[in-house]
Amino acid sequence: MTGEIGHLLLMLATVAAAVQMLAGLQPRPQPRLAATALGWQLIGLVGALAALGLAFHDNDFSLAYVTAHSHTTMPRLYTVSAVWGGHEGSMLLWCAILALWSVLAGWRLGAPGDEAARAHAVRTLGVLGAVSLAMCGYVLLTSNPFVRLLPAAPEGRGLNPMLQDPGLVLHPPLLYLGYVGTALPFAATLAALAWGEPAGLARRLRPFTAAALAFLSLGIALGSWWAYYELGWGGWWFWDPVENASLMPWLVLAALLHLQAAQDLRGRFVQAAAWLSIGGFVLALLGIFLVRSGVLTSVHAFASDPRRGSTLLALIALTLAVSLPLGFQGMDRLGGARTGGRTEEGARSPLSREGALAAGALLLLVACASVLLGTLYPLAVDALGLGKLSVGAPYFDAVMAPLLLPALLLMIPATRLRWGRDEGPALWRRLRPVVLVMGPAAVALPLLLEAGFARISWGAALTLWLATGLLIATLQTLHERCGGRWLRLEASGAGMGLAHLGVALFACGVAMVNAYGIERDVRLAPGQSHRIAGCSLQFEASGTASGPNYRALTARFILDCPEQTPVVLNAEKRAYDGSAMPMTESAIDWGLTRDIYVALGEQVGSGAQAAWGLRVQYRPFIRWIWIGVALMGAGALLAAASRRLHRHRATARHAAPARALEERTA
Repeated sequence: MTGEIGHLLLMLATVAAAVQMLAGLQPRPQPRLAATALGWQLIGLVGALAALGLAFHDNDFSLAYVTAHSHTTMPRLYTVSAVWGGHEGSMLLWCAILALWSVLAGWRLGAPGDEAARAHAVRTLGVLGAVSLAMCGYVLLTSNPFVRLLPAAPEGRGLNPMLQDPGLVLHPPLLYLGYVGTALPFAATLAALAWGEPAGLARRLRPFTAAALAFLSLGIALGSWWAYYELGWGGWWFWDPVENASLMPWLVLAALLHLQAAQDLRGRFVQAAAWLSIGGFVLALLGIFLVRSGVLTSVHAFASDPRRGSTLLALIALTLAVSLPLGFQGMDRLGGARTGGRTEEGARSPLSREGALAAGALLLLVACASVLLGTLYPLAVDALGLGKLSVGAPYFDAVMAPLLLPALLLMIPATRLRWGRDEGPALWRRLRPVVLVMGPAAVALPLLLEAGFARISWGAALTLWLATGLLIATLQTLHERCGGRWLRLEASGAGMGLAHLGVALFACGVAMVNAYGIERDVRLAPGQSHRIAGCSLQFEASGTASGPNYRALTARFILDCPEQTPVVLNAEKRAYDGSAMPMTESAIDWGLTRDIYVALGEQVGSGAQAAWGLRVQYRPFIRWIWIGVALMGAGALLAAASRRLHRHRATARHAAPARALEERTA
């Protein structure tokens, strides 16, 4: 009965979502009814997930979804993660996460004693109920994980071998927390466009935007790291369309978070923030469509059912049909979040914090538009019958590099600029310590690169130089904010510092990998060796091994580098029970400044002395990429937890001094 109970709970959640929508969107919203319906929706979706998990635990192969994604020999960890390891279960998880975000919205968006804010919070729950109704209906009608398979299968086919990895246990939930988090600013914006914006909305939305950005950052970083060591590719990003689908909402959320700061403190960019809130959610829906419609072939793709794809496309069209007219007609209702922002000419100066935020957001949006064009254009050409077209790394690298460097340059003075209008001489005095460090660094960095790598990459040198300036400017700003008492630094300031430090480390890692990385495809037999980056890689022996649900061909290597103890590396090529898909387990000697990477290709010949095709790579500073993205995510989470963002507006009597204090510390 587990499947039937889960199905009934999913139906309960769908009905509750409909009630929540009606309670929030009727002329006189019903807060108690909306909250009650949301509670039942959460119970239904969490219960349905639990029922599906129990079916996997019991190896209930009478459910088609369990049969497709489980096997009796699978380790327990992967049996649990198989709940969201396929299309149907992952969409059920998507709906459950939306219910959790809705609960947080109902709890935090309504300000005590502010009737307008409370009414807006209920309206927001109504919009979220409409989104949940659409997604729960999608799961029920096209992607139901509780469909029976009669007669029951004797054995399952097993979880996709690519997903049988500890990193993939956390990767989808983190990614979905970020994806689904875009629904909350979207819903709050639509409610404000339709019924007016209450005072302080931008401040109440900033923690949600920051949290969604943080989860999406951590999910992307984990997925990138998994692809690096699991798939045998050896890189950190390959511009796969599904990778791009997660990057585009990230870029929009990053731009939105920065504009919300100006909206909260200065009453600026209200309309731009509204459009970004809508665009972020539409791009999240587009990501679902790309992964689950079958319009592209990718190692990340979950499904290829045209019915599911057409339904998702209809949902995107419906979202645009509602959002765009409402956006054009309701922009005059926005502005309640203004905090008395100045209207004199000084507030419009490009030499100001607002100007820097606007320029940064513009760079992020241009990057997003470039990725969107490169992702969708080949699909459009194919759909029109004009042939096959591939847009790969050369296009994206050529487009993104000219955007990354100006962004780094802009971030150096951005944290030192004042709100409203700044003066050149005063800004120069604040930037003087940064310039005093960047001057010698401009000479030292090329010399260090030439000494370490025997040649100078001027692109890498320029990136490292800008990253150095960003690091010094960020530390200087934080030192001023806390007065040298670092342990008393406010959470929002510490979050900004961590995020900007993460950007600097990320830029350094990307520059070094692109400029000095080495990748070779070689053929070695036991006893032979190959030299890379001053190290000797010797193929010792090949053999076989077995795990709980796989069999593997293994290769043992000895890596001998100057002034280091020789390291044993073991690479594998696995065949999992219930799947014909071979998987590569790379061997990596990793460090803070470089990785030596070995992945098995095809075996040539047979027996103990058979040769292997190998992919051997040297990746300098590649770990800095993931450390940088993790710091960005941690910084966004820290900023989301800032007590300053969770305090409600000061009364009119104290608004001016309170705002002045915030502008000095924001």
